[in-house]
Amino acid sequence: MTTPTPSPASARGLSSQPARLCPLGLNSAGEGEPLAGGPLAFSACEVLTRKLGGRRVKRLALTQFAGDGRDLAAGLATVLGPQYDALSAPRAPLAGIVLDRPRLMGIVNVTPDSFSDGGEALAAEAAIARGRAIAAAGAAIVDVGGESTRPGSEPVPAMVQIDRVRPVIEALASDGLVVSIDSRSAEVMAAALDAGARIVNDVSALSFDPESAALVAARDVPAVLMHMQGTPQSMQQNPSYDDVVLDLLDYFSERLEACVTAGIEPARLVLDPGIGFGKTVEHNVDLMSHIAAFHALGCALLVGISRKSTIARLSDDATVERRLGGSIAAALFCAARGVQLIRVHDVAETLQALDVWTAFAQGAK
Repeated sequence: MTTPTPSPASARGLSSQPARLCPLGLNSAGEGEPLAGGPLAFSACEVLTRKLGGRRVKRLALTQFAGDGRDLAAGLATVLGPQYDALSAPRAPLAGIVLDRPRLMGIVNVTPDSFSDGGEALAAEAAIARGRAIAAAGAAIVDVGGESTRPGSEPVPAMVQIDRVRPVIEALASDGLVVSIDSRSAEVMAAALDAGARIVNDVSALSFDPESAALVAARDVPAVLMHMQGTPQSMQQNPSYDDVVLDLLDYFSERLEACVTAGIEPARLVLDPGIGFGKTVEHNVDLMSHIAAFHALGCALLVGISRKSTIARLSDDATVERRLGGSIAAALFCAARGVQLIRVHDVAETLQALDVWTAFAQGAK
């Protein structure tokens, strides 16, 4: 019943839907419907809807989606049918990277003040060395940024960012590596793409700079759309949602429509829920628990939770340097829910964990 390459459900006018679909029974044995062309399948679905004071959840069997008529009420079928098709469709390669299994995005912060490694790679030589090292360790994408967006951080002028990242990107791109630029500024994005970057990674989902969406469309490059409530200066000052999962699903539907209107091909868009960006620990846990629901928007997913404070709050309040175990646990959780891209600091350790997890999961078939 699936269509080969459906556009995201939101790009077909399905934003702010009364019901959202979340796949259940995820497994690596191929029992059920394939999930986004990856190694997992799903065997049932939840329907998430809003209700006063909470969220209503209803379980549906896959047989209720079978056939042309679909065994659903007409109105529900109109809403959920395209979402179901989007769950099953394979995702297009991203800058030549096939998304048939979890891939790692390694982090290079060319900044003095990033929360985890600020200053470690501020010098171009150190940043280039780090980028080469994490690529050799198995990162499919090297994410280079010249502005910290940690809570409370201040904006960095575009030319300062460009001076920081351009020599790093030029060197890494000349090595043949796939480099993404982590920036909210269209001016920085353009300079990075000129230097050889192949992906834009924007914490504002191409909304901060009014020229960014047009730039991405004109350059015909993939873009990561991340959700952030507020700004880095304000985002952790009492963040609130009616329902964080449904609110973000609506938000991404609207941003996808805006990007498609700007001329960006839906297959080139990646969604990132922005763990820790304007969210409490409870919000982050709810989002991670329902991360598979975002597959129904028809795009590849990216999650960045490596070393973040939520890991400490959920365990032993460990310092940044002692959050490797929790970061790996979060990465494996994402992999078990079909997330295609996982943004991490510790590439070699995370890849080792993924390799072992994958071998065990496939061996269970």
